[in-house]
Amino acid sequence: MKDSEIKFERPRPTFPKRAVVTTGMPYGNKTLHFGHVGMALRGDFFARFLRDRIGKDNVIFVSGTDCYGSTSVESFRKLKEEGALDDCATVKDFVEKNHNLQAKTFADFEIGFNLFGGSALGRAGEIHKDMSAWFLNTLTKAGMISKHSSWQFFDKKHNCLLNGRQVVGKCPVEGCLSDHGYADECSLGHQYLPQDLIDPISTLSGEKPTLIKVENLYFNLEDCIPELKAWIEEISHDGDTPPFMVKEINEFFKHPMIYIKRQYFDMFNAIKNTLPPHTELDRDEKAPSMAIVFEKLTDREKACEILASHDIHYRTGKTLTPFRLTCDIDWGVPCPESAGVKNQTFYVWPESLWAPITFTKTYLESQHKPADEWKKFWCDKDAKVYQFLGEDNLYFYGPAQQAMFLYMQGSKPVLHPENGQLQLTKICPIKSILYMNSKASSSGSLKPPAASEFLKYYTSDQFRIHFMAMNLTNNNVSLSPKAFNPDAKDGDPDPMVLEGNLLTNVYNRILRTVFYSTQNNFGGVIPKCEIDDEVISTCKNAILNYERFMADKKFHQVYNCVDVFIRNINKYWVKGVNNADENALKKLTANTLQMIVTADILLHPIVPKSSENVADYIGLDLNKCFDWENIFKPFYQVLNDARGGKLTTLKEKEDFFRRSNWQLEEFLRLNTQEN
Repeated sequence: MKDSEIKFERPRPTFPKRAVVTTGMPYGNKTLHFGHVGMALRGDFFARFLRDRIGKDNVIFVSGTDCYGSTSVESFRKLKEEGALDDCATVKDFVEKNHNLQAKTFADFEIGFNLFGGSALGRAGEIHKDMSAWFLNTLTKAGMISKHSSWQFFDKKHNCLLNGRQVVGKCPVEGCLSDHGYADECSLGHQYLPQDLIDPISTLSGEKPTLIKVENLYFNLEDCIPELKAWIEEISHDGDTPPFMVKEINEFFKHPMIYIKRQYFDMFNAIKNTLPPHTELDRDEKAPSMAIVFEKLTDREKACEILASHDIHYRTGKTLTPFRLTCDIDWGVPCPESAGVKNQTFYVWPESLWAPITFTKTYLESQHKPADEWKKFWCDKDAKVYQFLGEDNLYFYGPAQQAMFLYMQGSKPVLHPENGQLQLTKICPIKSILYMNSKASSSGSLKPPAASEFLKYYTSDQFRIHFMAMNLTNNNVSLSPKAFNPDAKDGDPDPMVLEGNLLTNVYNRILRTVFYSTQNNFGGVIPKCEIDDEVISTCKNAILNYERFMADKKFHQVYNCVDVFIRNINKYWVKGVNNADENALKKLTANTLQMIVTADILLHPIVPKSSENVADYIGLDLNKCFDWENIFKPFYQVLNDARGGKLTTLKEKEDFFRRSNWQLEEFLRLNTQEN
């Protein structure tokens, strides 16, 4: 049956001609924990699907180590003091060591980046310097860069300015639950002014640092509210934009606010006439706090200084502030002199936002493409960039990045840039991946296990399909592996292998059954029969549902779709095999193989190596079978001609999807105890 002969009852989703997929970049100060891999898997599922759907040469999947910044400097300093880094003479050595370990871990989980680079390493590091200068110069010409004297922490005991991670305190943003506030951002991604940090302490001296004025360059983010409101309003109507993302970003468009607790009401009343113009909200004497609203951020800053001078404690509300571009830390991308500010480096967050462009350009250069080939992926209306990230980073990839990208057009940007200009990206955020129902963090009290530890207890396939099944689009989801749970009992099921049973039990069973039957009844040669229309229709419906869920990035629904389809293959075989004569068995085998091949194509983005192994056993042409140009065709048309329709001989008790040695040992141990 030709593609043109298949009638679709509903419109199919459309896809770009070319795509870039990116994921959040891990810091260069550590190896990976399960959250890093879980996030990267979201991008990997989608990138692999797009390669099958629109062609592998049209999809570039990139990420890399976020090399620069105070996190790496501070970790290097501490480890050096502890004598734990004899093999690293410099911060760059330390970051490169971690980068190599990160790349290996991603590869062990079959995450198929076209390039996993490093913002300070090799050719990518060289290109990144040029890319950073291009952004600064272009935004300066657009009139969006300003010089501000801002407060920065200074340690008198050590006579030095403190970088972002050398100051710890409490986040000043009202309602924040972060366990770590740093100089101007907390562990949950809230941005604030350094002078608003509550109870700051220097990690160098353990004492309270002072504040001194330092000049830095800023992007005028607070001036971009009209454009950003139009952007979030438009994407809020997309079916695949999570409501929590719209709500979170809209909160940044509020006027600058201060919250004061009730015990300070009388003190506030005594000095409120000295504050800049403001409006009081929730002025209820019984309320736990009241809100004070200002028209301008500078008015709020002045009010904060007055309140602090009278020992009135306060918290600030979310709002857009000037986005800092530069800093005084040596370990950073060199920043060109601008507006009289020189000898500075880029603050790590802004340069990490254009790092994926750097990695795209680096990859294409390695493929001997023209120097401006990257623009076909980032600056063309026929292309799309999909960015997978955690909700903690929505401020940066949302308002900050989209505004900078818009103003790369010039001083009067339009929401839909012309070809040749940077296009706005598609943000694909997820909720938090918890650990044992709690928030785990490398900097918190509950430390997440290293990602590499999981492969001692679970296979890559089990880990991948478990993360595919998580409904992270809408909810926080807990990872609760039995192997790491000290409270788990022998008889308890292991949540980490639940979805994997679809592969190790159900799919394995139908594969083995059909392959052994073909070997025993037909000499291992696939019988050639016309595929029933009912089977074609069943496969088509599964494909179309799967395609829609993938387009919407609803990966838990993708898993459900595949789960139902594979279980129905087993039911179809069992129902038809009883009392089937030779001709009926030939027909049943052909029909069942059609469904198996469809299932294998749908599994390809989820468990790539194993699905390719299954395809090879069947004798499919690996260059054709996963190409969606052929997905509605009878599987005979994508067989490898050289194989002549003959299956690879399947040995007795051979499995396509296996459990880990630890799981097998646990199974034997429990059975021995029962006996």
